[in-house]
Formats: sequence, C-alpha cells, structure tokens
Amino acid sequence: MSETPYGRRPRLTRRGRLLLLLVALLVVAAVVLVLVLRQSGAPPRSLVVPEGWRASQVYAAVDKRLDLPPGTAKKAAAATKLKLPAEARGNPEGYLFPATYPVTDDTTPGGLLGYMVETANRRFGQDRITEGARGSGLTVYQVVTIAGIVQAEADSVADMGKVARVIRNRLQRGMPLQMDSTLNYALNRSTLATTTDDTRTDSPYNTYEHKGLPPTPIANPGQQAVDAAIRPTPGAWLYFVTVAPGDTRFTDSYAQQLDNVREFNENQKKRDGGRPQG
Repeated sequence: MSETPYGRRPRLTRRGRLLLLLVALLVVAAVVLVLVLRQSGAPPRSLVVPEGWRASQVYAAVDKRLDLPPGTAKKAAAATKLKLPAEARGNPEGYLFPATYPVTDDTTPGGLLGYMVETANRRFGQDRITEGARGSGLTVYQVVTIAGIVQAEADSVADMGKVARVIRNRLQRGMPLQMDSTLNYALNRSTLATTTDDTRTDSPYNTYEHKGLPPTPIANPGQQAVDAAIRPTPGAWLYFVTVAPGDTRFTDSYAQQLDNVREFNENQKKRDGGRPQG
C-alpha cells in the first residue's frame, strides 16, 4: 500500500528555501531600521520650499527647521560661496529653487542653501531654457527675474504665459512694467492694495518709476513660471488686472484697463479692509 500525502513530511524546494531566507532577511532589516530610528530619536525630516517664496521666507524656514536662532540662515547665505551667476552679485534671490529638501542632524544652513542653488543651476541650465533665453535676447538671469514676477502676479498657472507676454510687450515698447509685486518686494509686504503714494517709493524695485526689469528676481519661481517666461503666450496685451479670484482680464486698451481696474476697486471695497487701488 502506497504512503498517502497525509503521512509525508512536507519538504521545501530550493526556491522555497530561498524565498523563506529572503523574507527572514527583510524582517531582520525592518527591525534594525526601527531600532536605528528609535536610537536617533526622530524619523528623517525634510524642508518644503513652495514656489514664489522670497529669500527672507526661505531663511526663516531654514532657521526653524534646523532649530537655529532667527537670522542664522541669512548670515550663512552671505558667508557661503554660493554658485550664483555674476549678475546676482551674491544675492541668491530667485535661485533658492522651490522643492522638498532632505534634512538631517548634520545639515548646516550654508549647506542647505547651497543645495538649493545647485538645484536651481541644474534646472535653469537646461538647454531649452538657455536656448529660449538666447533666442529672446535675454540672459538666463533675466528670464529668472521675469519668472519671479510671473510667479507673484499670475492668479493661476493658465495665466502665467499671458502675464509673461505683458512683461515682454512692455519691455519691448520701453514702457515701465508698473507691477505691484515688485513694489511689494521693495516695501517688504504682500498686498493687493497699492496707493498713489506707494508708486512714488524710492527704490530700484519700483517699476512704476523705473523702466526695465528690477535689479534682481523678487521671488524664487517654479518651473512653470520659468517656462512661461521663455515661451510667453502670443498676444498684444499691455495690461491686466485680477478683477476677482479666477477672473484676470488682459487687454491692449488703456481705456478697457481703466474699466477693469474700476471693477477691481469696487470688489475690494466690498471686502473687509479693502482699499481702492491707486
């Protein structure tokens, strides 16, 4: 009488033994990782730099994430030899690229800022950006400067190409940009309300008074804003205003712009604390 399957002792095949060994190794590795994390006292950390942040906001976030006194990262930026273009004159504004950066116990503010600048140089050094800048008669630094304004002014990603076109059209015509975002940068604020007195501010970032681009970027733009800066949407627009969220109107008619601004001011008056635009 032959032996039934129930009377046999199960035996693993060679593949089964290898699989069992692999599972055991993975379990051991997981246990070791848990022990290491417990001994280190904290899981891996990271710092998120959103698109459009100014350098001052990045410095504050670095100080907070690294548990350093306020102002430490700003001092590190001045003391560290960051690989910036000559046009920047040591100012990293525009080159602290928006991304998620790993942070460890050994991370220093200078090292973290340097990593951000290296990331920006890799992104801005791509052929399509350098060739796009060259084809428009601009330097990459000027493209980044335009992109910073686009990032601050555009109400949506869909509007970025049109905002970039307004900037290009005004530059080509020798018109002042008259961008509230550059004025806000000069005054170290962020607001929708701009008065006539504001537009008389004595600053090279006051694009109501000074023609051309501001001396540096006014923010750290993301990739979409940079793409818009090198490939603006075709159009003859010279003016725009966001009348209401999701409703940005572009025109080449000054009379139409005045009507749009009037509607914007009316909407602002209806909101608590709103002031009319000058």
